[in-house]
Amino acid sequence: MASVLAQGFNLLMKKQSKQFRVRISTMESDMEFSCEAKWKGKDLFDIVCRNLGLRETWFFGLRYDIKDTISWLKMEKRILNQDIPREEPITFKFMVKFYPENAEEEMVQDITQHLFFLQVKKKILEEEIHCPPEASVLLASYAVHAKYGDYDPSIHTPGFLSQEELLPKRVINLYQMTAEMWEERITACYAEHRGRTREEAEMEYLKIAQDLDMYGVNYFSIRNKKGTDLLLGVDALGLHIFGPDNRLTPKCSFPWNEIRNISYSDKKFAITPLDKKANVFKFNSSRLCVNKLILQLCIGNHDLFIRRRRIDSLEVQQMKAQAREERARKQAERQHLQREKQLREEAERARDQLERRLILLEDEAHMANEALLLSEQMADLLAEKAQVAEEEAKLLAQKAAETETEMQRIKVTAMLGREEQRLMEQKMLETEMLALKMAEESERRMKEAEQLKQDLQEAKESERRAKHKLVEITSRPVYMPDSFPPDLSFSRENLSFDFKDTDMKRLSMEIEKEKVEYLEKSKHLQQQLNELKTEIESLKLKEKETPLDIIHNQNVEQGTSKQSNFKKLTLQSTKSRVAVFEEL
Repeated sequence: MASVLAQGFNLLMKKQSKQFRVRISTMESDMEFSCEAKWKGKDLFDIVCRNLGLRETWFFGLRYDIKDTISWLKMEKRILNQDIPREEPITFKFMVKFYPENAEEEMVQDITQHLFFLQVKKKILEEEIHCPPEASVLLASYAVHAKYGDYDPSIHTPGFLSQEELLPKRVINLYQMTAEMWEERITACYAEHRGRTREEAEMEYLKIAQDLDMYGVNYFSIRNKKGTDLLLGVDALGLHIFGPDNRLTPKCSFPWNEIRNISYSDKKFAITPLDKKANVFKFNSSRLCVNKLILQLCIGNHDLFIRRRRIDSLEVQQMKAQAREERARKQAERQHLQREKQLREEAERARDQLERRLILLEDEAHMANEALLLSEQMADLLAEKAQVAEEEAKLLAQKAAETETEMQRIKVTAMLGREEQRLMEQKMLETEMLALKMAEESERRMKEAEQLKQDLQEAKESERRAKHKLVEITSRPVYMPDSFPPDLSFSRENLSFDFKDTDMKRLSMEIEKEKVEYLEKSKHLQQQLNELKTEIESLKLKEKETPLDIIHNQNVEQGTSKQSNFKKLTLQSTKSRVAVFEEL
C-alpha cells in the first residue's frame, strides 16, 4: 500500500512540472509554499525564516510525523528524497529544536523569544513539561499580561479569563477550587506586572519556565547492557539518564564538554568520553530511526554548547548591537510615552478639579440667588408689617385724642353737681388711667413701627449685598493653570528620538542597575511562589497527586533543584558515572 502511494505521489510530482505544495504550521498560523523537486531542506527552511523575519535560525527546525514517531527535515538533503509523508500538501511544523541554556542572555530577536514562548506555553499546558501548581499560576499571569497588556480593573472585570486555557488540567484537578477562584489568584498576580511590555512579560515567562526540571529535555527509551529500561534525556547541558518513572531527577549526567565522540550502529548507540580511563557509554534504543534522531539532537546541542563558549560571530555581534539599539529606542519611546501619559493624567486631573470648582461655584451662586429671593420676600413681609403697625399707631393716637376730649367734657359736666362731680372724678380717674394705658400702648406701637422700619432697612441692605455677591460670582474669571494644555489631544506622528552618547551611557547605567537588582528580583520571585503555594495548599486533594508531583515535592523538601542536581552529578568522575549507568 505504501509503495502504491509513493508511486502515485511521484507521478503527481511529474505532472506538476516537478513542483509540490508544502504547508508550514507555526504556533500562530499556517503558511503554504510551492516548492521545486530539486529543493533541499535548507531551501524551504530559509524561505520560512525569511517570511517570519527570523535570523536566529539555529534554534529551530522543520518537524514532521512519520508512522508512530517524529523526525526533523534534514537541511542538506533533498526534500523528496527524505522519508516524509507522501501526500500533498506536505505538512511540516516549524518548531524549536534546540533550547538555550539561558533564554535572556542568548535570545536576541523578539520573534525568536515569541516563538519560544508560544511553544513552551503549549508544552506546559499539554503537560509535556511538568510544572508545579504555584509556578503554573505565576506563568499564567505573565501569559495574560503578554496578551492583554497592563491590568485595568474597568476592562478586565471578573470572568474575562473564562474562555482562556491558562492552567494544565492536572493542576486544576488537584485542588478543590472553582474557575472563579483560579481566575482571582491569576488576576492578583497579573495586576502586579503593570508597566511591562509584551516582550518583557514573555521573557519573564521563559525565565521561570527554564528552571522547570523537564524544560528543553528530549526523552528516549533505552536499555543498558543489563537490559534495564531507562530514559535518555538530551538537552542543552548534556545527556541525562532517568528511571522509567522519574523524568525529573536524573540518576547520572554527562555534560557535553566531557564527550569526545558519538556514534551508532543499527540499534546500538556509543558515546566516547574524554576521560580515556572511562568505558565507552553504550546503550540500545528501540529502533534505528530513534538512533538517528538522538544523533541529530546530540550533534546540534553539542555544537551550540561549544558555540556559546566562543566569541560571537560577526553576524551575532551585529544582531546583538541592533537589538541593543532597538531596546534603547523602545526604552526611550516608552519613557516618552510614559511622560506623555503622565502629562495627560495631570491635565485630566486639573480639568476634573476645575470642573469640580465650577460646580461648587454654580452651587454657591444658586444658594446666593435663593438667599436673595428669600431676602426680598422677608423685605416685603416686613414692609407690610410696618405699614400695619403705622396704621395701628395712628388709630391709637386718634382714640387717645378722642379720650382726651371726652375727659374735658366730663370735667365741665362735673361742675354741675357735687355728687355728679364725685362720680365724674371717679370716672375721670378711670378715664385718665385708660388714657395713660392707651398712651403707653400708642408709644409701644410707635417704637415697634420704628423697629420694623429699621428691620426693613436692614433687609434692603442684605438684598443689596446678595445682589452684589451674585454679580461678583458670575463675573469671576475661571482659573486655568499653566500646566493645563489648551488641547487634550496628543499627536503620535512627531515622535522621533536622537540617540547620543549620553543616552547610551544612561542606558548602560540602567542595565548595570538591573544587574544589581537581579538577586533581589529572584528573592521576590521565590517569595511570590511560596505565598501562592501557601494560599492554595489547604485546598489540595492529596489523593489526586501524580507520581511526578510526589517526586517534585520530595525534591523541594530536600532542597534539590535542576541546577544543583546537575552540578552534584557532574562533580563525580566520568568513569564512576559510566559505571553507575551500567549497574542500573
